[in-house]
Amino acid sequence: MKLVQDLPGIFEEFGEKRREAFLEVKEYKDKGVPVVGMYCAYFPTELAMAVGAIPVGLCSFSNETVTPAERELPKSMCPLVKSSYGFAIEDKCPFFHFADLVIGETTCDGKKKMYELMAEFKPVFVMELPNSQSEKGLEFWRREVIRTKEYFEEFFHVIITDEMIHHAVHLSNEIRRSLKELCEVMKLDPAPVFGTDIQKMINGSKYRFDFKTTPELVDAVTEKILEEYQQGKHLESRPRILVTGCPIGGDTMKILEGIEENGGVVVAVENCSGVKTLDQMVDETQEDIYGAIAKRYLSTGCSIMTPNDNRIELIGRIIEEYHVDGVVEMILSGCHATGAESIYIRKFVNEEKNLPYISIDTDYSSADKGQISTRLAAFIEMIQADKSGKKELDMNYCYKLIVSGISSGRCFEEVLQNVWDYTGVPVRFLGGGKIKKFCMKLEKNRSQ
Repeated sequence: MKLVQDLPGIFEEFGEKRREAFLEVKEYKDKGVPVVGMYCAYFPTELAMAVGAIPVGLCSFSNETVTPAERELPKSMCPLVKSSYGFAIEDKCPFFHFADLVIGETTCDGKKKMYELMAEFKPVFVMELPNSQSEKGLEFWRREVIRTKEYFEEFFHVIITDEMIHHAVHLSNEIRRSLKELCEVMKLDPAPVFGTDIQKMINGSKYRFDFKTTPELVDAVTEKILEEYQQGKHLESRPRILVTGCPIGGDTMKILEGIEENGGVVVAVENCSGVKTLDQMVDETQEDIYGAIAKRYLSTGCSIMTPNDNRIELIGRIIEEYHVDGVVEMILSGCHATGAESIYIRKFVNEEKNLPYISIDTDYSSADKGQISTRLAAFIEMIQADKSGKKELDMNYCYKLIVSGISSGRCFEEVLQNVWDYTGVPVRFLGGGKIKKFCMKLEKNRSQ
């Protein structure tokens, strides 16, 4: 396929694809094409495709619908759950509105309860996930995939033949392959494009309902990027950042934007909306195709799994293959599983990979964008100093971190964490004249 647009135009077009799909989904419904709504990467979309339905990710990444949801849900609940439920009860998501069926899954407790509430006004089918990726867990999940397939046949009045499921698997693999190869252009150093642009492509591809043409189009974009790279068109050298943690999209894109606005480049997004969902294919050569589907999806490294070795393994490969200089983990407030697991991620990144790590706790509001930008700027500056072989600290910048933190009402521990992210030096406040003595202590630590 020959592209007629330049790359910036293509990236923006994919970035707007979700909005365009709001209208397209009605057109498909008017033609009698069923729609299956989903929230999670564990759902095998091949099952929906096999019955001729459109699998589509439901709205869940906006702060706009959090407040309506809090009329029924606890304020302490994860913003992703509140946003999802808010879109549903406010009828502000066209995909949810036109969905014939919503597929849920027993991941976190918040989502499980949300599905119970949704089932009162929308057909909902919940897939039961095992707690581990063991052999017994895989056996259980295979039976659950079969149960879902049988439910689809009954719900949509369609018999899924071997030919239908194999066709769906092959097409899904082709889409995943093309997107994975697109992500892999970011292995080039310096990076060819911004990571936010790659993420626009990945997110936008989920809302291209003409599935057959997606691989060819994505391949053409990849070839265009490589062609321009050979011509010397690429970014300047920047700290190469891996983003991991909770699902990213919509209002949480502020993390990726904050990294790249402050001099870094996001070379990989490991989260559910990134490399994690593209890393493995369904083995089409297996005689037991449903077993192959179950194995591929259960291998997804998510913090709901105990243990979650697959996530560590994938992060390790990304660090090596994408030449990562630092890791940023985004943790949504109320996501206890990811928050608890962050200790393992920090240890792995710091101690085994000898790389800097920073965790960002946030929600869908824009109130913390300034604070996040400040922390990311310090983190990236530290990496740049390390790469240059010297670490000259700007004490005025340390003062700025402290004063801005205290004036915004943050606790001392959080302010100290910001300074630690910048300096790489463990620090603490001293009694009386805190800021002055703190900086004197910092300078002393640096000289030792």
